[in-house]
Amino acid sequence: MTTMAERALPNAVEGTPVGDLGRRLARRRTELGLTCGEVAARAGLAPSYLRHLEEHPGAAPGTGVLLRLAGVLGTTLNRLTGGDVDLPPGPGRAPRRAEFTELDAEECRALLGTHGVGRIAVSTDEGPVIVPVNYSVVDDAVVFRTAPDTTPARASGRRVAFETDRIDDALSQGWSVLVRGDARAVTDPDEVRRLGERAFSEPWAGGRRELWVRIESAEVTGRRITV
Repeated sequence: MTTMAERALPNAVEGTPVGDLGRRLARRRTELGLTCGEVAARAGLAPSYLRHLEEHPGAAPGTGVLLRLAGVLGTTLNRLTGGDVDLPPGPGRAPRRAEFTELDAEECRALLGTHGVGRIAVSTDEGPVIVPVNYSVVDDAVVFRTAPDTTPARASGRRVAFETDRIDDALSQGWSVLVRGDARAVTDPDEVRRLGERAFSEPWAGGRRELWVRIESAEVTGRRITV
């Protein structure tokens, strides 16, 4: 049955999906060779409402609708609503009701986890630079491997900031963790060996990247936005 809210939607025609969620819906539906009407029927939605979701970037369906669509399309809620690597971050519209939370140090360290991808901010002679690195957390310190002649290597001997986050553009929510501290190059052979044994993350850039840089976290802060 078509709801009053769905009947109030403008009459949509098949077009190019322009939203992050809409792109994912349309792409997955096309991969399965399903029409908009077939997916809508299986998910218990009006076809006009599904077209609206595919073609309007500001569409904000409830979790129940998203779960039904994920089931019909043979995917997961996370994949259906996650940010795409081929889109710049931040196109999502700010939610009408959002909760902003400051995270304590324990929560921040839990979100940092054991490894991942983050960004290090370094002050250089040419000015501040921010570059991504594959990091690990060893003994409460952020560590990463790089080559001596790279920008991340210039963090050694400086006060730096390191940030990692998880952003969901489709739902306009996410979290970020910021680490401030002194970075140093690891030169002790025993410590280098221990890091090689305990670190989880390999540099995606490849090549000979044998310089370990360690950030002693003097201050760890974070925040989360949920809807």
